[in-house]
Amino acid sequence: MAVKPFKAVRAIPVGKLLAAAQVVMLARRHWHQLEPTERRRLITLVRMAKGRRGNLSRNEWLELAHLVAKADPRGFAGLAAERFSPLPLPGRVTRGRKR
Repeated sequence: MAVKPFKAVRAIPVGKLLAAAQVVMLARRHWHQLEPTERRRLITLVRMAKGRRGNLSRNEWLELAHLVAKADPRGFAGLAAERFSPLPLPGRVTRGRKR
C-alpha cells in the first residue's frame, strides 16, 4: 500500500519541513541561473551518465561540467550553510577564496 503524501508530510517535524522548504527555494534560485534549453540538456546528460562518468563522451562530460559550474554549486552550498548555521560564518566559507 502506498503512503499518502500528506500523511508522510505530517510525520515530519515542522522545523525540518521549513528547513527543507528553504533548501528547495535556494536550489530553485540556482537552477534558474540556467536557460531552459540548458536545464533540459543538463537533465539529458545526467540521465545518459546514469551515475558513471564513463557513460559520457569527453565532450559531453565537459558540457555537463560547464552547465553544473554555471549553476554555481559553491554558492548554493555557501548560502545553505549560512542559512542554517547558528553562528555567522566567515566569507571564505560561504563564498570561497578571493581570486
